[in-house]
Amino acid sequence: MDEALLRSLTPSVLAILVRRGADFAAAEDAVQDALVEALRFWPADPSPSSSSRGRPIRDVKGWLVTVAWRKFLDQARADAARRRREERVEEEPGPGTAPAVDDTLRLYFLCAHPSLTPSSAVALTLRAVGGLTTRQIAQAYLVPEATMAQRISRAKRTVSGVRFDQPGDVATVLRVLYLVFNEGYSGDVDLAAEAIRLTRQLAAQVDHPEAAGLLALMLLHHARRAARTASDGSLVPLAEQDRGRWDTALIAEGVAVLQAALARDRLGEFQVQAAIAALHADAPTAEETDWVQIVEWYDELTRLTDSPVVRLNRAVAVGEADGPRAGLAALAALDASLPRHAAAAAYFHERDGDLATAARLYAEAAQKAPNLAERDHLTRQAARLNARLRR
Repeated sequence: MDEALLRSLTPSVLAILVRRGADFAAAEDAVQDALVEALRFWPADPSPSSSSRGRPIRDVKGWLVTVAWRKFLDQARADAARRRREERVEEEPGPGTAPAVDDTLRLYFLCAHPSLTPSSAVALTLRAVGGLTTRQIAQAYLVPEATMAQRISRAKRTVSGVRFDQPGDVATVLRVLYLVFNEGYSGDVDLAAEAIRLTRQLAAQVDHPEAAGLLALMLLHHARRAARTASDGSLVPLAEQDRGRWDTALIAEGVAVLQAALARDRLGEFQVQAAIAALHADAPTAEETDWVQIVEWYDELTRLTDSPVVRLNRAVAVGEADGPRAGLAALAALDASLPRHAAAAAYFHERDGDLATAARLYAEAAQKAPNLAERDHLTRQAARLNARLRR
């Protein structure tokens, strides 16, 4: 090895690293490391017959610059990683009680990421933060479980490597809270109270009439919760509920919140649904329900959403307002595979006197019921009518 050559090249190699942006001390260390590599790599005997550890280098200076620069970059990365670790350690909270800060609503906003479509953001948030299963989310969206699993997987891939520092829009978060409440109200997991708590926070923080509309809707539905099930856990339909068990304080609050939202004249679907719930809450008995006005509100809701589920609910309201045959005619215009279509048809056939058809449809609806309580209720309805037919 030509040590004189190495000594003569060292200053120029050092200067090149400094010109590339390395500070002098780090550049000097890197050049020294490159010289060590030269000792390991270059052959002691540069003759063609040598069988030593390396092979002759034609551009010695270029080799030294390349190796020295790589050594500098490796050390710079190591230093940066060390500093980040030290900063994280300094930022770690000390021992003791953690601060009482509720970040749940913030997580809802962050999961509703702008890079996702609204439907994907809702599905991802329900799964990651809302605690719902893929099956429950699929039922809420009226799609097969496998389809929803693929949608959630795509959403995860979309946000893979993305910093969650851009909050999503309010409308997406409202949709998530609405679905969480619905699952908590009628599904397998009790999430309704948590959804109400978060919606209260949201309505207090944002200037959005639909936030108030959603809060009113939740309060009005939740007010009926105690009357929705019997002592044995069986489902009690709205028309048969003991209205004395309804929470009048929640109803009054829900109506007040709704009236304030409607006064802003920025109508949205949650306000309309809350208006329908308020009409039910206002009726002293099921027979005194203002079904005609409810149909009008469903017409407005259909205009806003064009949802097949809304059309089904409207058909039920038409049957209540104009008689069972009017309800059956409205149902006939809809897709019979819709959830609860068979149950609604069974109800109107029973009211119209066709008990055999009603019993068959109740049994069919029970097989498609989204939860155990509803399935048991529909099964009992079918059994009740079959018992009457056998008399």
